[in-house]
Amino acid sequence: MRQERKIFGVSKTVFELGIVSFLTDVSSEMLVPIVPLFLRFVLGAPGEIIGLIEGVAESTAYLLRIWAGYLADRFGRPKLLTTIGYGLSALSKPFLIFATSWPYVFGVRFADRFGKGVRSAPRDVLIADATDEAERGRAFGFHRAMDTAGATMGPLVVLALVWFVFGKAFLTTPSKGHADIYRLIFIAATVPAVFGWIVLTAFVPERRHEDHISQRPKLSLSSFDRRFKLFLLILAVFAIGNSSDAFLILRATSTPIGMNLLSFLGVYVAFNALSSVVALRSGVLSDRIGRKPVIIAGWLVFAISYMGIALSSTSLGIWVWFVIYGAYYGMTEGMLRAFAVDLAPANLRGTAIGAFYTVVGLAALPASLIAGFLWQQVSHSAPFFYGAATSLLATGLFVTLIRTREAAPVAR
Repeated sequence: MRQERKIFGVSKTVFELGIVSFLTDVSSEMLVPIVPLFLRFVLGAPGEIIGLIEGVAESTAYLLRIWAGYLADRFGRPKLLTTIGYGLSALSKPFLIFATSWPYVFGVRFADRFGKGVRSAPRDVLIADATDEAERGRAFGFHRAMDTAGATMGPLVVLALVWFVFGKAFLTTPSKGHADIYRLIFIAATVPAVFGWIVLTAFVPERRHEDHISQRPKLSLSSFDRRFKLFLLILAVFAIGNSSDAFLILRATSTPIGMNLLSFLGVYVAFNALSSVVALRSGVLSDRIGRKPVIIAGWLVFAISYMGIALSSTSLGIWVWFVIYGAYYGMTEGMLRAFAVDLAPANLRGTAIGAFYTVVGLAALPASLIAGFLWQQVSHSAPFFYGAATSLLATGLFVTLIRTREAAPVAR
């Protein structure tokens, strides 16, 4: 692998991809709290339609990733697919400005998430190909940190616009009369996404591998060893209890806690800030002691924070446990992807990462359906007790079935 100069301890390619993800996430996270309000208060869409739009959009993003990863392996052109994916997401966002009905928003969200599904696995292949094995955790941790820093900045930009330009009533008492404000936010959110795509196109090099083409990888798990298949199985056990974060928002904003959206945005910013800091340090640590103990620690933090959220009855409880929940994201999101790469042959990295994303995506729907049933039929705490239990089960399986000798850290 050709050596590149380092920037903040990672290769130039990884740094540039971090900038791309930072700018893209600023854009995306500006829209996360805004699009549902736009659908409800401006377009009059019922809750079922909002759930349908988000459910189909996110499922599309997850299920496309294994195909995109396979194509990156098959043709050895990960940057081309990454550029197409980021470009589709960036170019779709400004069309929200012209939305006059929920099917229009559905189409835009579908295009945006389609782009995410196309880009994610090939982008991770670019990261892996640009990094020595001994520094893979640092690279994925840095990328996750930049991604999360963008997720932190997005809501802050919205808060700044609300506080200094539009007025707090926009979030505290949203109404159809704010339609023009929503459209101005859509314009503002488009700008960083387009700049991110320009950085990717102009600066990130393609890393074409002709040997990938000649080996003709198959879209099949039969090409992977027992370790990788066990990893996917354990991941599914964990993911079946990791329901949509929408239930965290519902828990925070429902009785007896009753936080308003403006207050919750503050919690969300703190959650992302901690996740960003932890992600980079976790990546460096995993290069020294291995991915396994870092992932185990992250899943234990998930279980503890879910238990805390389940038992909370005040805004202070949500502040404490939701922010701690951010440490789970920082410790596991990048490290699980790095672990998938560790277990895969070099010519199947894209397929491995795509399979990882697909397992998470396939589990997302039943996980949220189970959480919804528990929320409605048992109690508002029940989904979080359930998630903590599946996390502990997955952790136990990971400890006993994935041996250190089978996935040893690379010596430094």
